Amino acid sequence: MNDEGLVAGVGVPDSRLAAEVTEFVRDTAPPLLFHHSRRVYYFGALAGKRRGLTYDPELLYTGAMFHDIGLVPAHSSPDERFEVDGANAARDFLRQRGISRQDIETVWTAIALHTTPGIPQHMAPVVALVTAGVEMDVLGLGYSEFGGDEREAVARAHPRGERFKDDIVTAFYDGIKHKPQTAFGNVKADVLELKDPGFRRENFCRVILNSPWRS
Repeated sequence: MNDEGLVAGVGVPDSRLAAEVTEFVRDTAPPLLFHHSRRVYYFGALAGKRRGLTYDPELLYTGAMFHDIGLVPAHSSPDERFEVDGANAARDFLRQRGISRQDIETVWTAIALHTTPGIPQHMAPVVALVTAGVEMDVLGLGYSEFGGDEREAVARAHPRGERFKDDIVTAFYDGIKHKPQTAFGNVKADVLELKDPGFRRENFCRVILNSPWRS
């Protein structure tokens, strides 16, 4: 790990792969997604430390940094979910660098499942922690489990911006509006909505806007 520039006691892996990941995402994604992805890594790593999990920091870093690349037009397909587009981009990137098939599958799965709650936490640590980082930064899930000094350190290193909540929703919309058919999937909520008059579907955007984060 690179001890220089530690954030809340967490460093970015000091390796050629991590440096190339940083360069790729910085050159590919807008600043909003770059800084969000770095915060996802730090929050995921902090969650891993708190849970006592053992994981490969390079794989966690790659999964966190690539998780939203599927929202970027250059890596967005016409018919795949944006999560799969991001996972495929990471897979291709890692294949070109000779990373093992098993490690590539771990990163692919972490990215593909990062918007599927209830499953990643039961899987390999890298898969669980990418989602944990995303849920913390976007939805504020687990907010109180992180110390205020940790939250402030991460947000200081990679600022959220005054309009982050609105901006991240807009980024999601812009990244998927050309393929609305990929939004289909939560059959459980569909069945409950049909059969239970009192059922109220949870709304992703409402959770973001009501999260404990100030912006």
